[in-house]
Amino acid sequence: MTIELPAGIADDEEVEELTSSPSPARTYLTATLTLMALIGAWEICARWANLPAWLLPSPSAIADAVADWRWELLQHFLVTFSETLLGFGLAIVVSIPLAVAIVYSPILQMTIYPILLALQSMPKVAIAPLFALWIGFGMMPKILVVFLVSFFPIIVATERGLTSVPPPLMELIRSLSASPLQTFIKIRFPTAMPQIFTGFKIAITLSVIGAVIGEFVGAQSGLGYLILLASSQSRTPLAFGALLCLTVMSILLYYAVELIERLVVPWAKKT
Repeated sequence: MTIELPAGIADDEEVEELTSSPSPARTYLTATLTLMALIGAWEICARWANLPAWLLPSPSAIADAVADWRWELLQHFLVTFSETLLGFGLAIVVSIPLAVAIVYSPILQMTIYPILLALQSMPKVAIAPLFALWIGFGMMPKILVVFLVSFFPIIVATERGLTSVPPPLMELIRSLSASPLQTFIKIRFPTAMPQIFTGFKIAITLSVIGAVIGEFVGAQSGLGYLILLASSQSRTPLAFGALLCLTVMSILLYYAVELIERLVVPWAKKT
């Protein structure tokens, strides 16, 4: 006996087609066209309202400023880029071993981890001037600010990943008489890798913000310093150009981490 679906009810293939997410190429194309439309509307409004460049520059004025100051922007870009990578790398080196120690040590879970979670709510902007007071106005205070803003997302994601192993899998590995080291290498760490990279992607974008915060407090180079300098001299197109460079840096670093994730964790489910 066969059962026919009523008219109007799609079969599985049609339902899957209707509910499936758009392809990445279509998503990027739509986002690009939307961005171009917004920039065009911005240009038209700025010209129609005849706004002064120091108040709200048009996209064409920003492009001219970027072209005129391209070498200076590149130099400051490299400074901020270096601070971001150094602070982010330091956060990885410190937070992952500490997260592993917290997972395997009940004492640390009850003592250190709650304190770390409480410190996460501390505004990093308020700490940056103290670093400048204690250490000076070189690169190290900026690296430490980047470290602070990157540290907490990584350690929380690592801890959550290491403790989210499915119980049946842990029971299976115990039944095979695996040592704690073997369990960590074969089960816990590979299972935690997708969540760890999620923490990396959150932290890398925050790292750029941390570098700029450190440069706002006290610096003689970097895109944050350039934004302050341009704003104080009413060179708003240059300030917007520096903001554009920061945006490009954040996007490049985010997709670089995502590319590394695809290479290192190919089994992770991609959405």
